[in-house]
Amino acid sequence: MGGVTLPRMQVVRTGGLEVAYERVGEGPPLVLVHGGTVDGRMWQPQLAGLKDEFTVVAWDEPGAGRSSDVPADFGLPDYAHCLAALIDEIELGPAHVAGLSWGGTLVLELYRHHPELVATLILVDTYAGWKGSLPEEEVRARVEGVGRVLAAPPEEFDPTPPGLFAGATPTEFVPLMAEMAAVARAETVRLETGLMADTDQRDLLPLITAPTLLIWGELDVRSPLSVAGQFEHAIPDAKLVVIPEAGHVSNLEQPEQFNEAVREFLRAQSPPSS
Repeated sequence: MGGVTLPRMQVVRTGGLEVAYERVGEGPPLVLVHGGTVDGRMWQPQLAGLKDEFTVVAWDEPGAGRSSDVPADFGLPDYAHCLAALIDEIELGPAHVAGLSWGGTLVLELYRHHPELVATLILVDTYAGWKGSLPEEEVRARVEGVGRVLAAPPEEFDPTPPGLFAGATPTEFVPLMAEMAAVARAETVRLETGLMADTDQRDLLPLITAPTLLIWGELDVRSPLSVAGQFEHAIPDAKLVVIPEAGHVSNLEQPEQFNEAVREFLRAQSPPSS
C-alpha cells in the first residue's frame, strides 16, 4: 500500500442519516465494524484479503469517515439500529458480523436488539463496554485522557489513543492512520468515550447463542488478554484465537494471521459446497 486511497463508497439512508459503506466480493456476507477514532478504511487488509470468498462490507459509522455527523443525543442502541438498517438495506442478513474495540461493543449491542441479523459474532480486541471490562480507575484515567485531548487547540487535536500497536505502526499503514486521525471528529470522540465509560454488557454475554470467535492480539495493552478470558468464560462455546506479536489493532499488525483466523472460522460455519 503505497499511500492512502479513498474507496468508492455507497450510501444508505436511515433515521435521517447518510451511512457510507464499501462492499466488495461475493459469497457469505461479512460485515466489519471499525473502532473509535478511525473509519472503515481500517479494514483495508480484510477487504482486499477476504473478498475472494466473502461479500465483505465495511461501514463508516455515523460520525465517522464519509457518514453524517452523529446527533448529540445518540446512544449505543441508536448505533446498533443504524447498523441493522444497513444490513437490512443491502439484504445481507443474517450476516457474519465482526467488530474491533469500540466496534465490538457496538456489535454486541446489535446482537442485543437484532439477533436475527447475526449469523456469527467475531469480537476483536474489544470490551463489554469499558465499564464492563476494565477496572474503575482505568476507565476514569481514559476519560480524563480523552478530556485532555479534546481540550487541546484544534491544530493539535490527535485522537489516536496510545498503545494501538505492539510495536511501531507498520510502515505501510502510517499514512492511513494519519489520514484517519486527521478526519476524526471531536464530537464523535466525546460521545463514544462517554458511552464506553457508561456501558456494561456483561449481562448479555451468557445469553449469546450465535457461534462466536474471539480474536485478540497477544500484546494488546488496551484490552489485555485478561479481558479476552472474561469473554471466553462468559460466552457459551466461544473460540479464542490469540494473534502473536500483535497489539490492539491486530487486523493491521498481523493481517495475514488475522484473515486466516476469520476464514477458518467462517468456513466451519458454512463449509464451501463440493
